[in-house]
Amino acid sequence: MLPDIPMDETIEFLAGLLDTPSPTGDTEQAIAYVQEAVRDLPLTFHRTHKGGLVLTWAGDVTCPRALTAHTDTLGAMVKRIKNNGRLELTSVGSFDWHSIEGEGCTVVTAAGRYYRGSILPIKASVHIYGAEARTLERTQENYEVRLDERTDSAETTEQLGINVGDFVYFDPRVEVTHGGFIRSRHLDDKAGVACLYGALLALHRAGLTPRYRLDVLISNYEEVGHGGSVGIPADVQELVVLDMAAVGEGQTSDEFSVGIGAKDAGGPYDLGLRRRLVQLADANAIPCRVDIYPYYGSDGEAALHAGADLRVALIGPGVDASHAYERTHRDSIEATARLIVAYLLAE
Repeated sequence: MLPDIPMDETIEFLAGLLDTPSPTGDTEQAIAYVQEAVRDLPLTFHRTHKGGLVLTWAGDVTCPRALTAHTDTLGAMVKRIKNNGRLELTSVGSFDWHSIEGEGCTVVTAAGRYYRGSILPIKASVHIYGAEARTLERTQENYEVRLDERTDSAETTEQLGINVGDFVYFDPRVEVTHGGFIRSRHLDDKAGVACLYGALLALHRAGLTPRYRLDVLISNYEEVGHGGSVGIPADVQELVVLDMAAVGEGQTSDEFSVGIGAKDAGGPYDLGLRRRLVQLADANAIPCRVDIYPYYGSDGEAALHAGADLRVALIGPGVDASHAYERTHRDSIEATARLIVAYLLAE
């Protein structure tokens, strides 16, 4: 029988992580948050040179296993300070510009100053631009940050200390409902990190240890394709990636089960490991859905492309409206955490 997942603490951890900004390239706060959260667990840790966090739970090295999840998220950087004092952005990670229209944001300067603003089309007002406000093409150059500062020129904005290359954080807008739903930006993949946290906490409190040595990579460059390229020890034989199960029309994934990826844009995942995970879910009455994600990649592929010789599988909580204003449910987080526990205890 599997130990109970401490769900209230897991959701509390998730909410705190979601409220910790971490666009790819500016993830130190989130990595530090995770490191602090697991400091009382029987883990050793080190950082990769590019800032990822590697946790190790010592044990039998006959068949060392690894898990990975990523803290980096979508975001933006200042591309240009415009003549009207507003900011043109460049995207960090892959998203459609319309998905952040109207979102609040924070611009962070090199000197550590924080400025609030909103992301708007350059012709936002229907009272001024009429039909053109509705038909304006939703592309990068047609969006800007309207700063909540008295600035109407490039010079006055520069005087605030804002420069090209400054990071822009999107407001996550975290909400946990009484019905168990969690709505927020960046559930990809902070929900996966939370599943991992809940599983490790459950094992420790039950006095259990993974059957084999476990290495955990909390990566910080997944959204740009190379997060998992380093950090997995060379002797690891199996890697289970914790990332979202994308929910939508034509998919089997939902917000109440653990998703198990059979294939994504990079090709099939390891068949034997995938089938073993399905068997573990069935044996432990864990609701699961096998699915295929045609526009999706993971840190498992990054590890394989970097030359890692290991079996790779993908699991994760179901996330609706991925790379937009996302939603999942605590049942899906619990199911994913339980499957992690089952996998770590199994032969």
